[in-house]
Amino acid sequence: MTFHLTSFGYLHGTPPTADRVEDVRDRLRDPAAARDILDLDGHHPRVQAVVLNTPGAIQLLDNLVNYCELPATPNRIAIGCAGGRHRAPSLTELLAGLLRGRGHQVTVEHRDVHRPRVLHPN
Repeated sequence: MTFHLTSFGYLHGTPPTADRVEDVRDRLRDPAAARDILDLDGHHPRVQAVVLNTPGAIQLLDNLVNYCELPATPNRIAIGCAGGRHRAPSLTELLAGLLRGRGHQVTVEHRDVHRPRVLHPN
């Protein structure tokens, strides 16, 4: 099975088209409050570790893996957070690793990870 995973930030536009869109803004606290990772993004292992250790993150990843293995499997999943730099790309990379570990083909797109941090979401 091949999956296409996309991370994005809601503050940069509408969610991409996907079979499932996961909004983590209210589910996982924003790791950008940790000053030592503020200027890093979700590709960095330190950011991924902070996100993975956020309460609820492991359960969310387990749920997404189980969802991907349903008989009527969706193949496009989008994960969004506020700015698309920390939570969404970290979870997308972690999910991609889990799915690849189960023998699936995975493509990953990070729509907004390159954008500057949003300091005042108005």
